[in-house]
Amino acid sequence: MIRRSRDAKFIIYQVLYIFVITVLALKGAEINLGEVVKKEDVVQKSVRDSLLTIVDSLTSLGINFNIEVDTNVVEENKELKQKLTVLNTQFASLSKKVRNIPKLDPSESNKKRKLKSKLPSPFSKSQTFLKYATNIAENKGDYSVIVYDPIAKKDLVEIPPHAKSEFELSNQNEVILKFGYQEEVIKVVINLPPEVLIEKVTTKMDKSDIYAKDLQRTTCFTVKVRDERPEQIKVTHSGPISVTGPQKDKKGNLIYNISLNLAANEDRFNKWVDRNEHLIDSEDRYKANFFFTAFDVKSKQKVQVGESFYFTEFSK
Repeated sequence: MIRRSRDAKFIIYQVLYIFVITVLALKGAEINLGEVVKKEDVVQKSVRDSLLTIVDSLTSLGINFNIEVDTNVVEENKELKQKLTVLNTQFASLSKKVRNIPKLDPSESNKKRKLKSKLPSPFSKSQTFLKYATNIAENKGDYSVIVYDPIAKKDLVEIPPHAKSEFELSNQNEVILKFGYQEEVIKVVINLPPEVLIEKVTTKMDKSDIYAKDLQRTTCFTVKVRDERPEQIKVTHSGPISVTGPQKDKKGNLIYNISLNLAANEDRFNKWVDRNEHLIDSEDRYKANFFFTAFDVKSKQKVQVGESFYFTEFSK
């Protein structure tokens, strides 16, 4: 009986404790949980009605109890209310920050992760750039590539994926490729002067008697102009010569065929001899000089090379 009495008292005290907390929440302390719990959800109506039913049942059983509220509770509740207000403010601020964090699209996350991974070079290993020249860059990658000039601090060209683009270089020593989240430095090669090579291709001038008329009917020399950018080389020539060309060989070099163009007949030949008697070598041969000049219109480099025709008479 004593144990059952204690169990009944324990249940009664628990009910009273819940009842007191409910009364304080409804009428006493005005506890405000702000963003944590909505005001109307602090004590639901169904819970309140259940508590009242329990109290009425206890009263009908003859159990009487009094509720005394300590007057200091009001002061304590005010202090608690002040602390809760501060906490509510901090919680509201934190909640706002959490709400403002944008949700990351999984596809965007995967894309960024892919971009941040090491990307292969968009250009082939043999790709080079040349000073004072028009350069062609082929982008073999899946991302756009920007060719950046670190000296002028500007973009020279943007090359779409799997495309080619032209751009000009002057005296840059290097350029920077920007693709994805990466950068790659490419050295710029020095633009060397063009080369002019003259080769004799006839044996007619190896004899003791050499006829100008035969040299005018024969290709006597070939001239080869070699440069990394032959399209920007301007070729000129001077002297009594006939020139055909240029033609390009397999390597893209410019090829010219040269023959003598001194006189259409013997009378004109004799007039030329009278004006150029000083052009006789130690073997009593006349000498007619010609020159080829190659000029790079962008690097402004010029090369001039000359050769000579030798002959003794106009014809047999």
